[in-house]
Amino acid sequence: SLLLLIVPFRTVSASAVLVGGPLALLLMLSVRYLRRLRLERALRPDGRLAIPVLLFGAGAAAHQLVRSMVHDPSSRYVPVGMLDDDQRKRHLSIDGVRVLGGREDLAKALAHTGAKTLVFSVANANTALIRDVRGRTVSAGAEFKMLPSVSELLDFTVGVADVREVQVDIAHVRDVQFTDLLGRHQFETDIGSIAKYLKGKRVLVSGAGGSIGSELCRQIDRFQPSELMMLDRDESALHALELSMRGEALLNSPNLILADLRDAEGIRRIISERDPQVVFHAAALKHLPLLERHPGEAVKTNIWGTLTMLEACANVEKFINISTDKAASPISVLGYSKRITERLTANAAAGAEGTLLSVRFGNVLGSRGSVMTTFTAQIAAGGPITVTHPEVTRYFMTIQEAVQLVIQAAAIGRPGEALVLDMGQPVRIADAARQLAELAPSQIEIVYTGLRPGEKLHETLFGPGEEDLRPLHPLISHLDVPALDPVAVRLLDPYSDPEKLLTQLAELC
Repeated sequence: SLLLLIVPFRTVSASAVLVGGPLALLLMLSVRYLRRLRLERALRPDGRLAIPVLLFGAGAAAHQLVRSMVHDPSSRYVPVGMLDDDQRKRHLSIDGVRVLGGREDLAKALAHTGAKTLVFSVANANTALIRDVRGRTVSAGAEFKMLPSVSELLDFTVGVADVREVQVDIAHVRDVQFTDLLGRHQFETDIGSIAKYLKGKRVLVSGAGGSIGSELCRQIDRFQPSELMMLDRDESALHALELSMRGEALLNSPNLILADLRDAEGIRRIISERDPQVVFHAAALKHLPLLERHPGEAVKTNIWGTLTMLEACANVEKFINISTDKAASPISVLGYSKRITERLTANAAAGAEGTLLSVRFGNVLGSRGSVMTTFTAQIAAGGPITVTHPEVTRYFMTIQEAVQLVIQAAAIGRPGEALVLDMGQPVRIADAARQLAELAPSQIEIVYTGLRPGEKLHETLFGPGEEDLRPLHPLISHLDVPALDPVAVRLLDPYSDPEKLLTQLAELC
């Protein structure tokens, strides 16, 4: 009451309440917005230092990539626009970055925004689109980079529980690779069935230091076998393998086994003592021209070595023999030797309790001695690229894809079969050479040298009488393989006349 005597009472009009409330709310929101705007600007990369980039593709991957760039002050790139062929996405804006048009507007958008780099951010795009957008980008004088496929980002996750939303950021952006231009479809693996036969099992990989063997070891290791025994005759290869898998190479692990397939007694002792349950047999000689000149070496390693492994592994749960598409209608020593191993595996499977089978696939990108590895080395040396024939074609797979097939085969394959992956359309080697040459910083010449002895113009996946049957997986063919009595191969003389030996090998196929 005393307060009322000192301060006269004044009524507040209704209009003041109606106007003042919203004004106060607006003022409060404005302060918060300005504070947030200031914070976001502080988080954006410095436009004076970061490289302006244009993105092709405005899907989920592009959304994550844009947000990754605009909210990272240390980012090397700053997005200045996007392109997408989907008309519904025209004028879409993500964190202030607008869709400026489709691929037909690419050159104009690069010039308008000042972008010197285009990042291709369409998930699992087809090869034709990648080639077209890359061609337009290079023609406009800009650099072409891209996001890897979703399968690369997931990196062959082990189980359904491990699969999570893929987080895309600027660290994933890379230069275009030949595999991006190859046109391979993604191979879907049945993770559950794979884990069922590998987890907690004793697994042995022969030829573990090779390209296929080492990738087998890395992928099998993710399925938590109780033991992963890695066998190879090359101590340096075992050193490199342990270093790649463990980050150190002390070479003191009992799971690193130094042994040679030609030492039959040694192999028998190792298998008997270590008692593997699952065996992946990847050890082999594979260089076609050398084996044409030294067919006896193919007998001793590829044929007799596989026979030794089959006999020693008679009681294993699963045995997977790694073969090649050269075993289909073979004309080379390599093809003969691998076809014979398929038949020996079928013979051993008939009397075994476990599942013994073969897996057949084509050329592996990135493996030691592969044609693409050779081309890459020739380009690095300034050229020329040497191609045997303008029309020669081959089937190609990545190492990861080949290994996934091998691991999947053991889960779905039946005793004695040879399994073949649908490898898409064969690739003209000359076209592949030109595409690789286009990625080079300088002009590279292509020289034709002629087909080598034992080399086919076109490889085939199936031999005479082999049917393309796919009862269990849409991308895997199951072939019946006639058994071969091992007595016949024991009679081979690796030191006999090469022409005579070649005839004998052909007869055993």
